[in-house]
Amino acid sequence: MISNAAVYRGDKTFSLEQKHVSAPGSGEVQVKVAYCGICGTDLHIFLGHMDQRVGFKRTIGHEMSGTIEAVGEGVDGLAPGDRIVVRPLDHCGECPACRAGHDHICHNLKFIGIDTEGAFQEYWNVPAHTIHVLPADLDLSHAALIEPLAVACHDVSRARVRPGEDVLVIGGGPIGLLVALVARNAGGNVAISEISESRLAYANKLGFTTINPKTSDAAEQVNDLTGGKGADVVFEVSGSQPGVDLMTDAAAARGRIVMVAIHAKKPDVDMFRFFWRELELFGARVYRPEDYEQAMRLLAEGVVECSSFITDIQPLEDIQGAFEALTQNPSAIKSMIQITRNDT
Repeated sequence: MISNAAVYRGDKTFSLEQKHVSAPGSGEVQVKVAYCGICGTDLHIFLGHMDQRVGFKRTIGHEMSGTIEAVGEGVDGLAPGDRIVVRPLDHCGECPACRAGHDHICHNLKFIGIDTEGAFQEYWNVPAHTIHVLPADLDLSHAALIEPLAVACHDVSRARVRPGEDVLVIGGGPIGLLVALVARNAGGNVAISEISESRLAYANKLGFTTINPKTSDAAEQVNDLTGGKGADVVFEVSGSQPGVDLMTDAAAARGRIVMVAIHAKKPDVDMFRFFWRELELFGARVYRPEDYEQAMRLLAEGVVECSSFITDIQPLEDIQGAFEALTQNPSAIKSMIQITRNDT
């Protein structure tokens, strides 16, 4: 089978090429990809920040939805025509993390669509254990938001957000906004700190309290919002040193901080603040299967306003322009590529 595919060739360039796709092997399914969102990591790849890891002949992409085209030997419970999403993690099953039940942080984890071939192609073979079957009435373009929403579900689960708690999300990009939505759904009183005026406006439209640290003292504003207490839960999603400074400055006594962002270099962290306020710091990486299931439920319940969250949808043949536009307009919420014209 021939599949049209976008191939990363380095130097901020995708080449639209035809690839031969073999039949799915044992334990695999072949997916006809409908939509694939552009992730922040994809943009880092496009900008050349991950060339050593990715190389110059890979099809990337992982925020996807589609239908099963064929199933390989030994695959049960899945059939051609099933509308699905892929949880793009392939674990070894043998390392200490896997043996302890933490296969999402496998020591030898392969992130599908980064370390192996991804979803910016029409037909895609993936391990059957990565498949989640969608609710019948969920639009496939909306379903491509499940992967980043599952990230947010995992982050909020790690934080143990409880009803009535004051929550600060530092960074109002796509993941930050989704974290805020999931935390609010869990009962938190959520404020978002962000420097982009357009993203602040969108967060306001969604009903969140917003803080612009460029124009005000963000930690002081959090204290004002919480009666001098500070935030019970803080999510650092900005990936910036000012964001790391704020996460400790704004945390309440015994506050819980979740490090969501991937930082380009090791940030400086105020450990004195951890001592004085007995703070807790949690790492949060990717997701568990139950996070995917929760993300599907929340999407079906309308927790995310998908029609406004998806900024634009471009065809596969325009993927180069879509990535270039994102480098010029980083305030876009979610840009998406339509790979094939599956039924929604």
